Amino acid sequence: MNEAIRRHYSAEPMLADAILSRLVAAGKDPSRLTIDDLAPIDEFHVRGRKATLELADRMELDPQARVLDLGSGLGGSARTLARVFGCRVVGIDLTPALCEAAATMSDWVGLAGKVTFEQADATALDFEPRSFDAVMTIHAAMNIAAKDAMYAGAHRALKPGGIFAVYDILQGEGGDVLYPVPWARDASISHLATAALMRDLLRDAGFSILDEIDSSDESLEWFERATQAATRAAPLTFRAFLGPDHVQMARNQVRNLAERRIRTISYICRK
Repeated sequence: MNEAIRRHYSAEPMLADAILSRLVAAGKDPSRLTIDDLAPIDEFHVRGRKATLELADRMELDPQARVLDLGSGLGGSARTLARVFGCRVVGIDLTPALCEAAATMSDWVGLAGKVTFEQADATALDFEPRSFDAVMTIHAAMNIAAKDAMYAGAHRALKPGGIFAVYDILQGEGGDVLYPVPWARDASISHLATAALMRDLLRDAGFSILDEIDSSDESLEWFERATQAATRAAPLTFRAFLGPDHVQMARNQVRNLAERRIRTISYICRK
């Protein structure tokens, strides 16, 4: 299963090189890149930077905070937290190609001293207990069957009173998911929870749920705009590591949201 997930997110083996070449082609100066230049590429979740900041604003961050990002991907959310709040972030991801690209992209924007990335399994965390002030995960658990292990690990890693912030795609009431989608080409690596199951999983892991925010309607509007753009010029991230299926993935995502087959929901939890 883990190898299938790695393959899904590794369509482009030299990911950082591919991204840099596309940035240069778009007129960007490689010596003067900013996180804003990277945002259309590296914040690969629904609603992008806006969703990252909505989540981060609830995480009680300051420059002394140490944050763990589970399923950090290309590192965009980690870099946003480091730049906006001044905190230190450790990102982990199952896919080596994403970790390598994330580290390289942090060098591009001068954040290598604030963010680090490790190849690791979110269901088998090996950090010291109570070593992070906050933990977040954005669009990672859709590929993880053992969410109980993931959330239990987050609880162990978090200091007492710390915030665990989750933003994920969940199973909706409108029927089975239509594939391919950005996180899976078929159901074999897709493991969506319902909102009710998410509440149970988080509480069973020891968290108190402070807030639950359903952003599905906003997500549909965002993806409709993204799909229209994709028909003209595919987004850099879609082209770079989702391969030739990227347009169909985007179209299916719109239909899945419109038909309530999926929902986007955030959870703000306290240990």
